[in-house]
Amino acid sequence: MLLVRNVADELAGQGQAEEDDIVLARDASAFYLKLSESVLRKTPDHLPLAESVAGGFTQYAYAFVAFEADRTEARDAKAAQRLRVRAARLYERAHRHAMTALELNNPAFVKALSGNPAPGGKAMRLPLDQVGVAYWAAASWGGWISLSKDQPDVVADLPLAVRLASLAWMSDPTHGKGDLASLMGSFEASRPGGSLRQAEAYFDQAIEAGHGGNAGVYVAKAEMLAAPAGDRAAFEALLRQALAVSAAHRDLGNEVMRERAQWLLDTADDRF
Repeated sequence: MLLVRNVADELAGQGQAEEDDIVLARDASAFYLKLSESVLRKTPDHLPLAESVAGGFTQYAYAFVAFEADRTEARDAKAAQRLRVRAARLYERAHRHAMTALELNNPAFVKALSGNPAPGGKAMRLPLDQVGVAYWAAASWGGWISLSKDQPDVVADLPLAVRLASLAWMSDPTHGKGDLASLMGSFEASRPGGSLRQAEAYFDQAIEAGHGGNAGVYVAKAEMLAAPAGDRAAFEALLRQALAVSAAHRDLGNEVMRERAQWLLDTADDRF
């Protein structure tokens, strides 16, 4: 078991390596994810590896499957739907690994998250070393829910996903250079009864936390606030800002967002 945990440590470390070539990352990620997942199944409480695996599956689903579904929709709706089903399963897989790690490190975590703590239990508070796992658990949950509109039991879990993200937020609101704050903004904008003013505040905090170097925040703000409001000028301005940020700060996340921002600009006429 010690050897397995050493391998888990090594794989978790490799999962944090930077890569800004999307094609190379896509081609290499499938093998890495399968290998990491096989090790995680033997050490499911390993927080760094669970974070790496959950993050890997979530990013793969978003960048290489769900985005391809969006781009395919106009020419082949059935193919797009198949891709979305696959993306939903990948999000679910990521969520399952992350939640298992949280539960094993915090007995009765899932029950407490649902508002049913154990007798005499204390108020939930997430340790800092679990914020990353919780972020990916919530992010993958949100992705899964967004692609499962025909499954009421999945959609009904949105308040739990929001609560999980909020727990992470309370422990470290700057996590992921603004990624967590951006997720909070997306949840706030999409949840029933959410405040658009509060969502905008989250996105602005995300920009500050990322020191203006996180292109994803601008894309999320454009899609979650500007587009639903019918504000094309703001939509395009935010996407151009995302392009500028991705050019100035090269990494895989920003490169993925550069492609999405450009596609959104190219297809803006379809939205307004």
